[in-house]
Amino acid sequence: MTIHAYRELKPTPEAEATYLRWLSQLNEEFTRCQSIDRRSEIVRDELHQIYLGRIYGGRKQTTLTIELASSVLAESFDPRNATLEPEYYGDVDPAQYAPRKPLIWFWQMFDRSPLGLNHWLGFRFRCMLGRHIFKHVGKHVKIFHNVEFTFGYNLTIEDNCTIHKNVMLDDRGGIILHEGTSVADYANIYSHTHDINMQADVTNKPTELGPRARVTYHGTVLAGSNVGEDAMLGAMAVATRDVPAASVSVGIPAHVKRQKAKPPIS
Repeated sequence: MTIHAYRELKPTPEAEATYLRWLSQLNEEFTRCQSIDRRSEIVRDELHQIYLGRIYGGRKQTTLTIELASSVLAESFDPRNATLEPEYYGDVDPAQYAPRKPLIWFWQMFDRSPLGLNHWLGFRFRCMLGRHIFKHVGKHVKIFHNVEFTFGYNLTIEDNCTIHKNVMLDDRGGIILHEGTSVADYANIYSHTHDINMQADVTNKPTELGPRARVTYHGTVLAGSNVGEDAMLGAMAVATRDVPAASVSVGIPAHVKRQKAKPPIS
């Protein structure tokens, strides 16, 4: 089998310098400004430029009906005018979620903008925001576009983790991605369950993956079903219980298909 290492890609030096200045400026702003209002204003102003290509000039008095849609768009750049699903949940901690909400809105709107598919910029943008949103983000983390999470403050991502596009990380009860863990496209990791008879009866269960676990394409890990060290959950499999270390589990519900080979002794 041939091992193909990832290529190292970069933008032009001029673009790289501009990107890094922008990220550094945003990081300084969000570090200095903890209030909901100020963070919302920063996000509003940045989104106005990203989507409309001009500096925010304040709210306009709309008198023409044909301009209403433009006003709706402009108002929606402000996180204070958006409602996000986790805000409705009864177990949300308003004190922890509120200062993170503008940054979560920024994350989602960045991904839906023309900038969202720029991987070099996107990896660095999301990790910068993640350090202000998540419980912990380690070094050399790669997060692709359209990754969603619930509260953010219950999510830990350790060093060298990779989270591919369209992944759902439901951190209501807490998720830890240990060092070197990889979560493939369209996978879902849960940390809460609903009672079968009463939808509003929610049980939160922490979920841990790794170290060096792999959840592959469209895999699902249900709340409290930990994926062990060096373990792999196969494509479209559903883990309803723990996946043992150094195993490959497949199917619905997932079962151990085989044990992984032990690395050679050096």
